Amino acid sequence: MTREEVLQHFRDSGALLEGHFILRSGLHSRQFFQCALALQHMPAVERIGAALAAQVRSLGVATVVAPAMGGLVIGQEVARQLGVRFIFVEKEAGGLVLRRGFQIAPGEKMLVVEDVVTQGGRVRETMAIVRAHHGVVAGVATVVDRSGGAVDLGVPFLSLLQMQVETFAADQLPTDLQATTAIKPGSK
Repeated sequence: MTREEVLQHFRDSGALLEGHFILRSGLHSRQFFQCALALQHMPAVERIGAALAAQVRSLGVATVVAPAMGGLVIGQEVARQLGVRFIFVEKEAGGLVLRRGFQIAPGEKMLVVEDVVTQGGRVRETMAIVRAHHGVVAGVATVVDRSGGAVDLGVPFLSLLQMQVETFAADQLPTDLQATTAIKPGSK
């Protein structure tokens, strides 16, 4: 899929929202990518997953790991497309943890897959968990990179849609956003 095809899919599925949003990071934005809407139909998941898998195939990973909730659907599909194992980390007591009996072998090459990255907080948490279990983070893949390529994760970082989306600290909102009520549509 081309960048334009991915962007059009977000528009067509109603997954690219316009308004005043509070992101998981606490930053405010005029745009929000609701990947759950973009990934609710399996043919779209398969196309998007295949495109992302094609970008990362050369990394030669053994396992895909995704932060729950956002990365679950696309992470599992990328793993399926690559023919590798899929595991996830999930929220517990305010942070991400590896549970459910999932194991990471020392030296295991892993790919972190997330739906949307703005600053990379959940991805960094996931990478830290992999490394704490002596796994190797070979790369990170995301459907949408809202940073426009500004996020540096220290490993190859690949995306299908890279956009520079304006974000604002709560105390530095432009006048138009100050005049509207913010909503927090994403996961908490």
